[in-house]
Amino acid sequence: MFDLPFTYPNSHSETQSSRIYTVCSSTNSRPVIYTVDAENSVKECIVVRGTDVIDSGSLVEVLDRAISRGLVSTRSEFSDAVHYIPEEAIVVPSFTDSHVHSLEYGFHRLLPLDDADSIPAVVSLVKSFILSNPSVHADKAKWVYGWGYDKTRWLQETNFPSPNSTNTETWPTYHAFESDPVTAGRPIWLTSKDGHAIWTSKRVIELAEERWGFKDGKWPEDEELEGGRIMRGEDGRPNGIFLDNAQALIHVPTPFEDNLARFEITVADALANGVTAMHDAGFLAETLEFYEKLVEEGRVLPIRMYAMHNFNASAPYWGNSTKKYDNEKSRLKMRSVKLICDGAMRSGGAYLYEPYTDEPSSTGFMRLPASLLNEIIPRFIKDGWQVNAHAIGDRANGVVLDAFEKAERELRDEQDLDLKHTRPRIEHAQIMTSQDLARIGRVGVIASIQPTHVTDDMWYGEARLGPERVKGLYAFRSMMNSGARITLGTDIPVEGINPLETFYAAITRTDKSGNSPHGPNGWFPEQKLTRVEALRGMTIDPAYASFSESTLGSLEPGKKADFVVLSKDIMSVRDPREVLETKVLTTVLDGRVVFGKFVKGV
Repeated sequence: MFDLPFTYPNSHSETQSSRIYTVCSSTNSRPVIYTVDAENSVKECIVVRGTDVIDSGSLVEVLDRAISRGLVSTRSEFSDAVHYIPEEAIVVPSFTDSHVHSLEYGFHRLLPLDDADSIPAVVSLVKSFILSNPSVHADKAKWVYGWGYDKTRWLQETNFPSPNSTNTETWPTYHAFESDPVTAGRPIWLTSKDGHAIWTSKRVIELAEERWGFKDGKWPEDEELEGGRIMRGEDGRPNGIFLDNAQALIHVPTPFEDNLARFEITVADALANGVTAMHDAGFLAETLEFYEKLVEEGRVLPIRMYAMHNFNASAPYWGNSTKKYDNEKSRLKMRSVKLICDGAMRSGGAYLYEPYTDEPSSTGFMRLPASLLNEIIPRFIKDGWQVNAHAIGDRANGVVLDAFEKAERELRDEQDLDLKHTRPRIEHAQIMTSQDLARIGRVGVIASIQPTHVTDDMWYGEARLGPERVKGLYAFRSMMNSGARITLGTDIPVEGINPLETFYAAITRTDKSGNSPHGPNGWFPEQKLTRVEALRGMTIDPAYASFSESTLGSLEPGKKADFVVLSKDIMSVRDPREVLETKVLTTVLDGRVVFGKFVKGV
């Protein structure tokens, strides 16, 4: 298992703080260290001392300054600590993923279901997992978790009427597990690709009935589950599918040891892909407790974690009593709250003004009512919290922007405070009306967006939304034209963890083979980002979105030495598909190599 997380307890040791080295472009190439400063400067070299970048410029310039400042005694001392990168390689600030589910990614990797193209294929994967893990196979009480099943893929192989339908005929049931002796009788919890639908075995339902005291199988009616839904059989009992807020009825805490294993998987994959910071989009109580335990034990997290505290509408207001975290030494920071306002487009929960084109009986639903948002958003902001609101459907985005505008008026009148200074975010901001695309920048809301969702959803977006409404789906350029700031992420485990796939999707809006429903020039190509915008969206923009731009996000003197060496120049390769062939050679966090090594160049 990956052992880096807990073998690096003190990033500010005397040895580390005094160590000086320089990273330079190959002498056979032009300067290729992309600093992502305000001028998007490209430098030949950067100088690192301990955890920080202390200088940048040409080799001659940084050498002369190092000697004049007494950092080194001789030219040879300086030259002995210069790392030249390979000729085709570049250096960029290490990547920040602005929207992740860190522990969920770990359990997705343990049992991924993405490739299953039918219900029997999913059951087969679960069965294989059980049989290949002796401790699981021997203990029928041990929970089995998986992530990534996608019923929109199954529709290509079946006669289901609609990928958006909430009709039980289009969803799997627990019966699929009970028909196989290996899976029967076990607690099995499978999360859909978008994270908004749970498919369980019968045993999970039975355990929930015991825990909640649901006598004679009588569960709450959907009307009692605001923002959630239970799929039911003919007898009215759950048949194995729980949407959005209904998932709370079957949730059970995960043991610390299981969360630790998941976390180590996530960190290993992140560092291998050049990601040194993550914004975790919604710490459940147990997730927060997991990270708090690590910090309280004096451990230094092996990755920078900007946490969003989960909001539970049924719990008392906690914004004026909950501790915020901003501990540079531990690398844990938490000063934001995550509001999950509606569901997802894939599972039919995204809240729309008009019914889904392929499901005329449904407009989705709000998980948090507008009246509650109007009450709590200004309250959290006044108590010093950044508010990050999940909104996917056009109506949900409109409701959220209304609430932010209301908060803006209150803050201005009561505290003379500009809402923009609190850096509110909409997580996803997927479907928006033209009016709201213009409004998001005016209000001062950051759009936290995921470009790989574009290349995933573009194949069914128009069928779901119709030819006009789909123009407001993932309209990134329109958002930026309104003055909105953006920050880019993946939403792992919904999408893959590789940030270069994010970069590629943002600049091409095509799949990996270069295709889209609108041809090789991309799906709604007018909404593409430039390469500079995409790089900033993965470095300095997420630093701004997490109040960290003074120390992270660019390679400038005085900032942290967090950077990555890439095998190809993603900023200039002629064929964008070469971005997908690019490898991470070295990942550096706080001046220390945490993945790969410095490969000798010339």
